[in-house]
Amino acid sequence: MFRDWISSVMSDTASLSRLIAKADEILIVTGAGVSTDSGIPDYRGPKGIWNTERPVMFQDFLSSATSRIEYWDQKLRAADFFDAATPGAVHHACVDLETAGKLNALVTQNIDGLHAAAGTSSGKLVEVHGTAMEVACLDCGERTPTSPHLAAYAESREPPICGCGGLLKSATISFGQQLDTMTLHRADQAAQEADLVIALGSTLSVYPAAEISLIAARRGVPYAIVNRGETDHDGSIYLTLRIEGDVSTVFPTAVATALSP
Repeated sequence: MFRDWISSVMSDTASLSRLIAKADEILIVTGAGVSTDSGIPDYRGPKGIWNTERPVMFQDFLSSATSRIEYWDQKLRAADFFDAATPGAVHHACVDLETAGKLNALVTQNIDGLHAAAGTSSGKLVEVHGTAMEVACLDCGERTPTSPHLAAYAESREPPICGCGGLLKSATISFGQQLDTMTLHRADQAAQEADLVIALGSTLSVYPAAEISLIAARRGVPYAIVNRGETDHDGSIYLTLRIEGDVSTVFPTAVATALSP
């Protein structure tokens, strides 16, 4: 039985590689599963914030000084994971696709900044839930690196304030906060242009991010999913290829084979 499973995954990986080789405008959609090997806990996993923290709602952040302190306390605790994390095999494989001229866009639900750290260009990267690597002013919109603000907060225990007097917050989307319309537009545009869409390491259960791959697939372009565990798109009439396996092994192997001379 185990040998049959290995054979099936290898065959599916070869199929994914052929899809990649034929495509010129690939849309990649990534979720938490691409970063777990880098040390970032899955959001809904045993060590994820869903099970270990009570997320601070956006309206509470705006209205309550106590909530802002709790928010920044959570950011301090999360910093240990983010500071220690380095890009993994999937992040680098995505860069390889861009270097080869095959990447239309990389839409990620992740806030860990690892795609950017691996070398994916800002013109190709669409971070639908923002990035924990920057802090944004809710009034003037200025963005600055996160680390100095965390260090100052750790010492003063005073939530950071912008020079303009506005509240500073991680440049990520909190519960109750609207997604950036321009970011969603970029993701939608990529879905309209793609000739192949691949979802990696995501349960595809969080919308509207999970809708992006379907926008492309409904146009009739091939749609492949690589994930360990069920996804909400399993069984979809738009699905071309579904690989159950370790995304950090399957996807880089498929990319390397597709790009080999």
